[in-house]
Amino acid sequence: MSALDFVLLVLGGMASGFINTLAGGGSAITIPILTEILGDVNVANGTNRIAIMLANIGAVAGFQRGKAVPWDVVRKVAIPAGVGAIAGAWVATIISAGAMRRVFAVVILLVALSVLYRPQRWIHEREDSLREPWRSVLFFAIGWYGGFLQAGVGLLWLTALVLGGGLDLVRGNAAKVALIAIYTPLTIVVFARAAQVDVAVGAVLAIGQVSGAVLASQLAIAKGAAWVRWVLLGAAIVAAIRLGFF
Repeated sequence: MSALDFVLLVLGGMASGFINTLAGGGSAITIPILTEILGDVNVANGTNRIAIMLANIGAVAGFQRGKAVPWDVVRKVAIPAGVGAIAGAWVATIISAGAMRRVFAVVILLVALSVLYRPQRWIHEREDSLREPWRSVLFFAIGWYGGFLQAGVGLLWLTALVLGGGLDLVRGNAAKVALIAIYTPLTIVVFARAAQVDVAVGAVLAIGQVSGAVLASQLAIAKGAAWVRWVLLGAAIVAAIRLGFF
């Protein structure tokens, strides 16, 4: 690993950790960097999970200090999300993610449009509208995508947790990072068994990601849901463009 690679990993990780904590789509920054350094998109996909895991643990700690993590919601959906993530990671070790990237680019663009339409739904908490078995089906599906590709999954989690689960953007982000922190170690095991994880490169990327994630969690607590909504909007548009065209 060259000095330039080290700097790119840390700076890219910081940007990714910040964006992932407040919205999602940060992996659209790190996956191209990792692919360039490692020379294999599947190894990049697996290696990215090391930094994702550590960054989300750091973000959970930040949100927890502000007492913003809705653990009751996390407990309800952690199992279907985890099972879906394991299944998605296994599929990712054997097939290309190219087609799936474009499908979810459209989904994420729709998320961006929903932030503009009736924005108050993203700012104020409401009653949980998700019921079983649809709650488990939805969170299994999002977990599957998170295990498969990761890029943009935070935006999908936020849509489900805020529009379906009734949380505001701050508590929705707190629940999102907690869920990702729970299931990501499971996906690392799957990728590692397929020899698609570079621990050293992932550790360097994590230095930046953890820093960005902790900063973002503190800003979310301090500035509130209305500010986070604009970060979410920008991140969704950029992620959709990156996933769809690059």
